[in-house]
Amino acid sequence: MSGEPSIFFSDVNERQGSFLRRTFVVGGLTALGATALTIRLAQLQVVQAQEYSTLASQNQFNFRLVPPPRGRILDRNGVTIAGNRPSFRVLVVRDETRDLDQTLDLLGRLLPDTLDRRRAIIRDVNAAPRFSPVPIKSDLTWEEFARVNLYSPELPGVMADMNEARFYPYTGAFAHVIGYVAKVSDRDIQAIRDRGEEPPQILFNPGFRIGRSGVEKALDADLRGEAGGNRVEVDARGRVVAEDIGGSRPAVPGKDVVLTLDADVQNRALEVFGDESGACVVMDVRNGDILCMMSAPSFDPNLFVSGVPTRTYRALADYERKPLLDKTINGTFPPGSTFKPATALALLAAGVNPADRVNCSGVFRTGQRCWGRHGSQDMHNAIKNSCDIYFYTMCNRAGVDLIRDTAMKLGFEHEFDIGVDNQRKGMLPSTEWKRRTFPRDPVWHPGETTSVAIGQGAVTVNALQLAVYTSRLANGRKAIQPRLIKSVGGVDRPSGAEVPDLPFSVEHLDIVRGGMIAVANDRSGTAYRQSQLGLGDIQMAGKTGTAQTRNYGSGSRRSNIWSQKDHNLFIAFAPVDAPRYAVVVIIEHGGRGGGTAGAPRAREVMRTVLLKDPEMRERITRPPPPEATGPQLDEGEIGAAPEPAVAPPTQTAPAAPRATTGPQPYLSEPQ
Repeated sequence: MSGEPSIFFSDVNERQGSFLRRTFVVGGLTALGATALTIRLAQLQVVQAQEYSTLASQNQFNFRLVPPPRGRILDRNGVTIAGNRPSFRVLVVRDETRDLDQTLDLLGRLLPDTLDRRRAIIRDVNAAPRFSPVPIKSDLTWEEFARVNLYSPELPGVMADMNEARFYPYTGAFAHVIGYVAKVSDRDIQAIRDRGEEPPQILFNPGFRIGRSGVEKALDADLRGEAGGNRVEVDARGRVVAEDIGGSRPAVPGKDVVLTLDADVQNRALEVFGDESGACVVMDVRNGDILCMMSAPSFDPNLFVSGVPTRTYRALADYERKPLLDKTINGTFPPGSTFKPATALALLAAGVNPADRVNCSGVFRTGQRCWGRHGSQDMHNAIKNSCDIYFYTMCNRAGVDLIRDTAMKLGFEHEFDIGVDNQRKGMLPSTEWKRRTFPRDPVWHPGETTSVAIGQGAVTVNALQLAVYTSRLANGRKAIQPRLIKSVGGVDRPSGAEVPDLPFSVEHLDIVRGGMIAVANDRSGTAYRQSQLGLGDIQMAGKTGTAQTRNYGSGSRRSNIWSQKDHNLFIAFAPVDAPRYAVVVIIEHGGRGGGTAGAPRAREVMRTVLLKDPEMRERITRPPPPEATGPQLDEGEIGAAPEPAVAPPTQTAPAAPRATTGPQPYLSEPQ
């Protein structure tokens, strides 16, 4: 029949066997599944228990990095010149706000100045990691801080707290040498990746700062410290609900850096420069310690900590006197007559008799002029009177290559390992340089040596090199190296006195130093009145310099245009009987002779240095030396009455000139 089943069992046993087989198959599969489940559960709960426990904990707890306190920068006496201070700030957490635009609108009513930076704030907030607080304004006043806290219930995602901000108490005095810190940029991150390294996570913290220039940049790794972290409990959306104090790790502060600088000397240098532009460097001639490294005009590095407004930065960058340029190592200048002691040493090395005399009539046979008519001059008087004609006449007995070699041994055309980069080497021309630079006229002509001999032409140097040069002349034995970093984290850096001897004879150095002593202590020297220290029997030796910045031809050297005025230089060391300190002053486009612009400022800085030295203070009570006799002449002031030796204007915020960069091609009338 059509309704009956299609399978028939011939007997009952056959039907029972089929049922048992199905039972065994199903039971076996069930047992196999139960066994696999048991094994997996054992693996999860026993073998991998720790792993999943950690993952679960990570879902519940987050570890948020905490920036470390940045290490301090101190002067040689322990005075803080770069430190940290408490700062109120307001932060925004994007993921905790209902509407970022609305939140910023409401915040703008409490802090109106945030409206001007709204676009930058939105960019920073959107670029930050999730649930990461982003500072949108620092250095809140107490009233602003209280106002934000008062309305915080109406501002979800906004909080105000207190953190540590970088602080430079001396503002412009140390701005160039210390540098400043700033936000981490995309270029900073990319530079690290280009070196094949992985950027530390702390760099992505919106409130973190790194060194951008000067010592802050050079020793950033030491000053940065190690980031800490807060272990916080979060909900399913990542919002903080509690802090696990026991699981938090404190940040490790950065190392303290002690410099060889002296805050009093540095401040005095900035003060005496007044409205002038230029540089001042002071060195200890015994060990190379740099006591002062000041560039004027300066700027306030505190402006850069939170981000300097674009208009302010452009005003600083575009000003012709270049306040952002460190003129002690980045600006190069023709040294003018301050180079003549180096030329004199080269002449002595070439066998020139220092007693040989040259008659100075004021004009050399090539048409080059001297700033005065000095009559018969030997080497001593040529240095004292800064007589160009003497060096024009004698220079080719040594030749440009020997002059260059001598100058390099004295410290020119060198980059010094002082812990700060971006130094400019300057230029010392040679016959090989002429062949390489001017292939159409590769021959060095004797007339070109005359310019080099008086520190003009293609010769350029920086202020630090002049200080090393002066220190080596004053020391007379060692090729002193400059030292700026005294210690890092309590570990001292090598002294600048651990160097080879100078390759010059004592007799030759004495001749040159004798001329420099006469510059400042013979009444007819070019800087006599401006070099009298008034500190008992302590005397200063020096050399003036007036360097052209353009070719005047037959026209007047006087100009009311700042950029067309001469540079004024003065180098000095004291005391003359036992030299301890060397000072270099460069007045950019000062428009006067080195004896009237540079020397008075160098004198005031040197007085500060000597008065801080206990042994020098003891000498002040001794009777002064006998006064020199004879008329005084001021280099560079032909036919003009000498300017009275008054202290320069005292302003704490100098103005700003531009450092000359590159060689000066003018071969006429030096100083």
